[in-house]
Parts: sequence; structure tokens; C-alpha cells
Amino acid sequence: MAPRKRSGRGISFIFCCFRSNDHPEITYRLRNDSNFALQTMEPALPMPPVEELDVMFSELVDELDLTDKHREAMFALPAEKKWQIYCSKKKDQEENKGATSWPEFYIDQLNSMAARKSLIALEKEDEEERNKTIESLKTALRTKPMRFVTRFIDLDGLSCILNFLKSMDYETSESRIHTSLIGCIKALMNNSLGRAHVLAHSESINVIAQSLSTENIKTKVAVLEIMGAVCLVPGGHKKVLEAMVHYQKYASERTRFQTLINDLDRSTGRYRDEVSLKTAIMSFINAVLSQGAGVESLDFRLHLRYEFLMLGIQPVIDKLREHENSTLDRHLDFFEMLRNEDELEFAKRFELVHIDTKSATQMFELTRKRLTHTEAYPHFMSILHHCLQMPRNGNTVQYWLLLDRIIQQIVIQNDKGQDPDSTPLENFNIKNVVRMLVNENEVKQWKEQAEKMRKEHHELQQKLEKKERECDAKTQEKEEMMQTLNKMKEKLEKELSEHKQVKQQVADLTAQIHELSRNKLEGTVWTSIDDAKVFKVLDLEDLERTFSAYQRQQKEDSIDDTLSSRHKVKELSVIDGRRAQNCNILLSRLKLSNDEIKRAILTMDEQEDLPKDMLEQLLKFVPEKADIDLLEEHKHELDRMAKADRFLFEMSRINHYQQRLQSLYFKKKFAERVAEVKPKVEAIRTASTQVFQSKSLKQLLEVVLAFGNYMNKGQRGNAYGFKISSLNKIADTKSSIDKNITLLHYLITIIEKKYPKVFSLHEELKDVPGAAKVNMTELEKDIGNLRELEYQKSQPSNPEDKFVSVVSQFITLASFSFSEVEDLLAEAKELFIKAVKHFGEDSGKTQPDEFFGIFDQFLQAVNEAKQENENMRKRKEEEERRAHMEAQLKEQRERERKARKAKENSEEGGEFDDLVSALRSGEVFDKDLSKLKRNRKRITNQLADGSRERPITKLNF
Repeated sequence: MAPRKRSGRGISFIFCCFRSNDHPEITYRLRNDSNFALQTMEPALPMPPVEELDVMFSELVDELDLTDKHREAMFALPAEKKWQIYCSKKKDQEENKGATSWPEFYIDQLNSMAARKSLIALEKEDEEERNKTIESLKTALRTKPMRFVTRFIDLDGLSCILNFLKSMDYETSESRIHTSLIGCIKALMNNSLGRAHVLAHSESINVIAQSLSTENIKTKVAVLEIMGAVCLVPGGHKKVLEAMVHYQKYASERTRFQTLINDLDRSTGRYRDEVSLKTAIMSFINAVLSQGAGVESLDFRLHLRYEFLMLGIQPVIDKLREHENSTLDRHLDFFEMLRNEDELEFAKRFELVHIDTKSATQMFELTRKRLTHTEAYPHFMSILHHCLQMPRNGNTVQYWLLLDRIIQQIVIQNDKGQDPDSTPLENFNIKNVVRMLVNENEVKQWKEQAEKMRKEHHELQQKLEKKERECDAKTQEKEEMMQTLNKMKEKLEKELSEHKQVKQQVADLTAQIHELSRNKLEGTVWTSIDDAKVFKVLDLEDLERTFSAYQRQQKEDSIDDTLSSRHKVKELSVIDGRRAQNCNILLSRLKLSNDEIKRAILTMDEQEDLPKDMLEQLLKFVPEKADIDLLEEHKHELDRMAKADRFLFEMSRINHYQQRLQSLYFKKKFAERVAEVKPKVEAIRTASTQVFQSKSLKQLLEVVLAFGNYMNKGQRGNAYGFKISSLNKIADTKSSIDKNITLLHYLITIIEKKYPKVFSLHEELKDVPGAAKVNMTELEKDIGNLRELEYQKSQPSNPEDKFVSVVSQFITLASFSFSEVEDLLAEAKELFIKAVKHFGEDSGKTQPDEFFGIFDQFLQAVNEAKQENENMRKRKEEEERRAHMEAQLKEQRERERKARKAKENSEEGGEFDDLVSALRSGEVFDKDLSKLKRNRKRITNQLADGSRERPITKLNF
């Protein structure tokens, strides 16, 4: 027995008494304060006479709902230990008394919740409180004494739970409350009395089955586990089948088990939830097929399995193998091996290896041969004759359905006239049944049509409401816009200001790959590329299967129109208010008077009064012609001018003020710019050489060209080259199998396997990222600024103006550095043009940042895709490792379980949780699975000796 976890609590405490009787008597216990000190135990109550003690102890054992084996062990204890156990349990019960200790509390809460059906009006705290209450009930049903469960049953608590399940709205059904309610039923069934009460209830299993309609995966799994375990309980199998018929009507299924197969086939998104649901469904299907009448009756198993096969379960099972989950595979193995075993046994009736149930001809011939020369043969001929006479009007399907159901019932009905499955044709009259089926079909059609019209009405109603809201919003927007426009009109007319409208251009996406025309191929890299060599290496079928279709997306940018207007001018200022304010901020930071600024500019800042950042800001406040004209009109009011206006006026009096500022700023920035320009020019030069000489890039282009020609069969195929911009469109092509995989992922996988040397591309093109940031226009503009300084040498100057002397000296010193930069730039241009032409691009239109930016973006995409491939590989390896560990742990648990105790029969009342656990893991089928494997091997050997035919292990139905 497992050791107890808490002193004096639960069954584990009781079972500890089964150990040796030689333990010393406990006379001390821990105090209840935080000091953990020992204190002497208080004297126990005097033990009653043995007869009275046995009666009291018997009541206690009855509350624990123990098996016969454990009851005998309890009654075999000495009287002292019986009294100690009794006192301990009674003390615990007294300590735990409270409102939540009585079933009445929970039943009142359930009725209150059921009355308030919707969760929409509830606060989050209220919803949490409701769920907490139901979870508390679930715990109580598991842990409280047997009298709590008995009282709960007597007060019809099960009906309260079922009524809540039946009346809950959609929001509640998708919440944790639904899952907890199912958990309460599961907890109630965890003891013999509660389980018997649930099975005896007229509609309990039917209501539980209704919960399969929820989208909550945990709820679905819990329902399937309960119903699968009920199949293992005597008398429960038929109730489950009847519940599935009930659910067929409840969910308007075309046929029974339709929802289960749909859930088995569809993907839920999350791997763990998906495998959990699919495992629960397969364990339920296996329980339905192998339990109940299916334990002994081959015909019953064939009958039920045919329902699943008609729903297309076999292709779904083949697809489930891709999950590579050991527990799920165990259930799949059991299904397929049981199917193969049954079909082999069924074929032996006709002395065959296999019967093709998809072939009407073979099945007819087998039936004819079986009945030939028997008294049944005339009846068989009569059946065929009347089948030929079957009416051909609109009710034909119902006639054949009736015939099918009659034959099904004949086949599965046992010798006592009992039907192990739900009986669709009990006490029937043919005319009434046909009329019923016709009416049922008509009602179904009218229901479908009414539901369709209801949905269309609802959609139209929503569209109408949406349009009304849009109209209201547009009307309000129009009114506000008109008010704004009127105000702006008045303001514009008053201030005579101009407005500008900013428009954004809408760019269209280009095609995935742009083919180069043949007249541009001469002298390019494409003349030496042969994509035919790549076709011999590629797995073209895999490529075509992975990328059978891909999508293009178009994005349209909206056009926002913005209006800007000038602020009102101040009284003593003619300059724009915002401009004047910013100018004042600049002057306050500069902390120089106008005369000091003027002197610094004329002397080319000999005293270093003007920092580089201040010069950059001063260039933003160069007086414009309009400003100068306005200031000239008010020059007689110089003393009254605002600070900013006066500054601009005095600066406008300096000859070539703007050019001086620019030259001074350029002089101060010269060393910094040279340090910035040289690496950029060098980056263009080296990057051009690298892309021109790279063998890895050439090999990559060859593979990409092969991919493009194979995938673009037709007019776009058989290209001799493509524009390099197409490299960045590769990632836009999505796999038709997995949308998370792109052509770039696939390309990298192929390169890793076939062309691993291509991954030296990053090293060969290491300077490309730097070259992608270089703008040739800005480079040439910087050098052009230096050439413009030569103009200033010929300008006249006054004694205070030191511009020419300073600039001339600067030019003399800087000429060498700039001549070096110009030489580097000329070389870089030449190499760049050569590289551009090498790839068949237009050197006159292509700029370095654009050209190298393509390669830079592609290299980044390759790195990202390569990392994603690695992550996918790691996830797959981790899943395989986890599955392997799970298998090992389950094998270990299995060995421990078998070593601990022998497997008990379900009739002995094993805990319901144990049934669910064994069903979930597939342990309940292990014995049958091993037997099937042995039989299959034996039958296969026999057939190999006596027949040339071999059994077919898989059938796609």
C-alpha cells in the first residue's frame, strides 16, 4: 500500500493501519502554533464495548465505500486501532463542518446558476465564483464521506447538474463551467453508488452526450472519457450507443458518429489539444467496437465498424499517423489490428483470404454461392426480383433505407431477440415507417431551408445595421468637415494663406519573378548558368507537391489629405509665429548677441563660438526673399522689431550669408564627413567586386532559375535569367501543404543537402550590407559642395571678411584628401556599373542602395529562414524525444502497476478514474492487442502455407 501523505486524513490514513502491529504508541503531537513544539496528547475518549464499537466502525466503513477485500482488512484490525480510526475520522468531520459540507448548499447554488442561464451579464469575478463553486462540488464528491454522496443523490443533485447542462447558453457551454460540471458527474461516478445512480437515470448519458456539441476541447475530452469508461461498465455499452443516436437527433447529424469523425479529421491548431482530443475519440471508438456485445459477437463489430468506415475513418486514421504520438498510435494500432482480425475471420466463413466490401459484384457472388442448393435460395431470388421492382419515385432512398435497417436488425439481434444496439425498427408497420421516413426527409429539408433562410436574414440584418451605422458616421463626418472647411475658408480668405495637399502614392506589388529578355543576356552572369544541371538533382515531384499553388497579395494604401495653414502674425513681427518661436529658442541656446554672431560668421568663427550643431540649426533660419522684403519695409522700426525679426534682418545684411554658413558648417564637418564617406565608397567598391566574383551566388542563382522554370511551366517557364529583385519574392511563395513553409525554406533545405558550399555566401558578400546603406546622390552632393567653394575665391571682401583666406587655406589642405576620395569614388563607380551589367540590370537607373539592398535583404531572409528550419527540426526532435520518454514512462508505470497488484475485473467495482485512465492510455486494450498480434501471426503463417493470396492489412474506405 502507498504510504499516507497526511496524518489522520483520508483512506491513506486508514490503510496505514494494515502494517505491523509492533509500532510504538504515539503519546505526543505537534502544537498548533508556529513553534512546532511537542505536547502530550490529551486522553482519548473511553472505548465503548466491543459490540457497540463494531456497529459504529461498520457505519464508518460503509461511508468509505471500500471493496470487499479492503472491508475484510478493516474489520480484522484490533479493537484499539478501530477505535483510534473512528475517533480520528469523527474529529476530522467535526472540524470540516460548514456551509459547504452539506449537499444542500451546492444544490441551491446549481439551481440558482441554472436559473441565470447567460454569462453575458456576469462580471468576471462572478463567473470565477461560479466556477469555483462547481469545482468545490467536484472535490466534495470525490473526498467527502459516503453519506455526503448519498445525501446528494437523495436530494436529486444529479438532476440539478443535468438540468444546468441542458439549459446553459452558448457562452456557458464554451466556458470552464461546462468542463467543471462534467467533472462533477465524473466524480460522482467514482464510487459504486454514484455510478449506479448515473447509469440508472433515464437521461443522464444522453445529456452528457449533448456536451459533444461544444467547441471546448477539454469538455469534449472529458465527455468522451466518461462515455468510453461507461462502455466498460456492465450495462453501459448499449446506453452509450443509444446516447449517440440521441445526439444524432440533437445535433441534426446525417448519421450517427458524424461529429466524432469530423472532430477526428479537423485540426484544432494546438498540438497538445489536438492529440488529446483525437486520442480520446479513438479510445472511445475502440471501446464502442470492442466492449458490450462486441466482446463476443463478430457480426456486431462488423456492423458498428461499417458505420465508421462509411464515414471515412480509414483515410483519417492514415493521416493521424503523422502526429507520431505513442499513445495515439497505440489506439490506432488496436483499431486496425482488430479490423484486420475480424475481416480475416469473416472471410474464413467463405474460405477466402479477404472480402472486398466495396465490390458489389464480389459480395453478390458470395451470397449467391452460399445460398445455392439451399431452401433459402428461392427467397433470395424473390428478394432480388422484388428489388428490381422497387419504385423509382422520389421516395426510393427511403425504401432502401428501410430495407437496410431491417437487415441490420436481423443480423445483430441475438438468439433471445435482444438488440445490443439501439433498435430503429421496434414494433413497426412498413407503410407507417415509410411514411415516417418520407416525412422525416421532408421535415429535414424544410428545416435546412428554414435554417438557411434564417442565416441569410440574420446576415442581411447585420449588413443593414452596418450600413446604417456607416451612413450615420458619414453624415456626422460630413457635417464636421463642412464646419471645418467653412472655418478654414474664412481664415484663408482673411490671411490670404495658401494650402497644400499632401498625397501619398500607391505602390503596386510586382510579379514573383521578372524574366530578362534575351537581348540583355549577352555579357551577363546568365550566359554561364545552366539550370538543367539542377533539375537532375532536385526532387521535382516533391517540389511540385509542396508548392502546387501560391498567392499574391495586393495592398492598397489609403490617401490622406492634410491641410496646413500659417499662424496669425504678431503685432511687431512680420515673421511666421512658429518660425519666430523656434528662432528665439535657438538664440537662447546660442547665448550670443547678433553682433557676435555676425562677427563669428565673417571671421569664419576663429574663436570657435559656433558649434557644429548650432550651425546646422542656423541653416534652418536663413532669411528667405519674402522675409527680407517684409523686413526691409519695416527697417525704420528696427528698435520695435521682435528678437527673431531683428536677428533675421541683421543676418540678411551679410553678403552671401547662406553660402558662408554652409561653407563654415562644411569646414567643421569636413573631417567627420571624410571619415563617413571613405567607408561608404570602399563598401561600394568591395561589394561590387564580391557580387561579381562570388561563385556561391552564381550557384544559388542557378538553383533559383531551375526552381522558377519548373514551377512556372508555360509562358513564364524556360527563362534564361531573371531580375535579381525576384530573389526577395521567393519567400512570398507559400507551400500548398503547410502555409508556414515558403519556397525559401524549401530552397534552403535543398541547398543544405545538395549544395552546402553555397552557405559561404554570407562570407563572400560580407560588405554588401554596408554598401546597401550608401546613397550615391548624397555622396556626389558632398563632393559637389567642395567644388562650389572655389567660386568664393574670386569674390571681393572687406578687411573684416576672412572668408576667402580661410576657405582657400582649407581647400589647399583638404584637396589631397578629397582627391583621394574622388579617385576611390571613380573606381567604385566603374566596378559598380560592371557588377550591375553582370546581372543584366540597367546601370543607368540602378543605385547602389537599391542594388545591394536586394542582396542584403535576401541574405537576411536566408538567415531567418535557416533559423526557422532549425527551430522546426528542433521542435520535431523534441516531440520525438518526448514521445519516446512518454512511452518509456508508461512502460515503467505498467511494470510497476503489474508488480503492485493483479488486474481486477470491472465487476469488482474498480474506481471509475482508473477505468478512464486505462482507457486513455490504451492499457485496457493491451491484452486484446497482444492476442490479436499472436493470432494475426498464426493466421498469416497458415495462409502462407495453404494459399497464394495474402491478407490486406489496410483498406482505404
